[in-house]
Amino acid sequence: SLRRGLALVLLAVFVLISASLAPWFLRNLRLQQYMENLTQSAQIDTRTPEWFRSQVVERARQLGLPVEERDVQVEVSGATVRLAARYVVPVDLPGYTVKLHFAPSGGR
Repeated sequence: SLRRGLALVLLAVFVLISASLAPWFLRNLRLQQYMENLTQSAQIDTRTPEWFRSQVVERARQLGLPVEERDVQVEVSGATVRLAARYVVPVDLPGYTVKLHFAPSGGR
């Protein structure tokens, strides 16, 4: 029937969109976990903001995320470190480009 055909088309569109977007959310989650782990390091008080920034950018590069040094903010105060990043991933879908905005962070 027409209703069943429409339901299958909508399901196919949903699967296509999910398959296109999900990998970016998983990569962002991995970066978030990395940033949290990075701020739990035992040698945190001997690291410079530049070191933290370069570590985040390198991990993002490994994950295929478009994060540059200017996208990463680092606050170091004694034994406390806060990391935050903001970046946008354009995802091309048929007939439309979605811009996913991410803001992973970590700190203690």
